[in-house]
Amino acid sequence: MKKKHVLLGVTGSIAAYKAAGLVRSFKKEEWDVTVVMTVAATKFVSALTFQTLSQNKVYIEMFDDGEWCPEHIALADRADVLLVAPCTANVIAKLAHGIADDLLSATALACEVPIIIAPAMNEKMLRNSATKENIETLTRRGIEVLGTEKGDLACGYEGDGRLMFLDSIVDRTKEIVGNK
Repeated sequence: MKKKHVLLGVTGSIAAYKAAGLVRSFKKEEWDVTVVMTVAATKFVSALTFQTLSQNKVYIEMFDDGEWCPEHIALADRADVLLVAPCTANVIAKLAHGIADDLLSATALACEVPIIIAPAMNEKMLRNSATKENIETLTRRGIEVLGTEKGDLACGYEGDGRLMFLDSIVDRTKEIVGNK
């Protein structure tokens, strides 16, 4: 039986470090994991962390090695699911409006498999009408947008916007892929 393959998008949120736990959880389930990071995500956690845990190359740049290669298409074709966790308001907006200006957003646009978004951001950003409308747009298009948790936020506030608990993200991803 073919291993399930999760394409994990990691964006520039302080919660990016938690994505390492997602890689470990999926590997324990014997899933193959490929990580696509935004450049901003690399400011919070290194690609080497994800490469070591996933045992796969980590992708960041659209044209990484200088030669033309439709990497975003190849990544989308191999995946059983695209999980973007954590997902910032910026990336949510890009996905809602079909903007494909980096490897992760271009790959998402090319995906014909289920897409799951796990938001993580300041509560004010989460409550902003633009973010709410973008989430509604994604939901209407069939993208699974997970909830967030309440608690201490990196900015010093306490409120809603924390990344959903990792076990819940993994469980929901398994449910969606199992129903595919």
